[in-house]
Amino acid sequence: MKFESDSRNQKVELRRLLLQQRQAIKTQDWRAKSDRLCLQIQAASLFAKAQTILAYFSFRQEPDLMPLINQASDRVWGFPRCVGKSLFWHAWSATSNLPLQSGAYGIKEPHPDCPALEPEQVDLILVPAVACDRQGYRLGYGGGFYDRLLSDPAWATKPTIGTVFEFACLANLPVDAWDQPLSAVCTEAGLFDVPEIPGV
Repeated sequence: MKFESDSRNQKVELRRLLLQQRQAIKTQDWRAKSDRLCLQIQAASLFAKAQTILAYFSFRQEPDLMPLINQASDRVWGFPRCVGKSLFWHAWSATSNLPLQSGAYGIKEPHPDCPALEPEQVDLILVPAVACDRQGYRLGYGGGFYDRLLSDPAWATKPTIGTVFEFACLANLPVDAWDQPLSAVCTEAGLFDVPEIPGV
């Protein structure tokens, strides 16, 4: 139990420091880094093969994916709604007649009446993070939404790309038993595939 407590404390402190660093990025630099990250994703083979992609609306200066979403308007884009402790996914585009809403955490969400997306329809998930490491593990905000999603057998085999700025791509993160590794990680400097972890 002490190990879990140590890991939790490490994550809390690391999250605080990295969020502080991310929110200190000047708007012009954030925009430029986001644009470069979008170009890196667009060049990835995982992206080229995907028709229906789950993404997110930028929050607290996360990388902004809207340039990619607007550029690849021929794809189906899905966005999450936080309901209880789960994520529910809905198709949304800039031409939608249904307005975006503010969710429980102040994050933009699609309207509940937007078309629902089920796992079998999805080809790729772009996953927001506070940090990622070279093994494909991510540090989120602590709510466990994506770890629960990716541990669900219906979602577990979906390709995933974690999106962070280069300063938040670390050699190693503290890892707990419930943390789910990603398929790849993308920063403004490039995208790298994660080697498969035996037994995961």
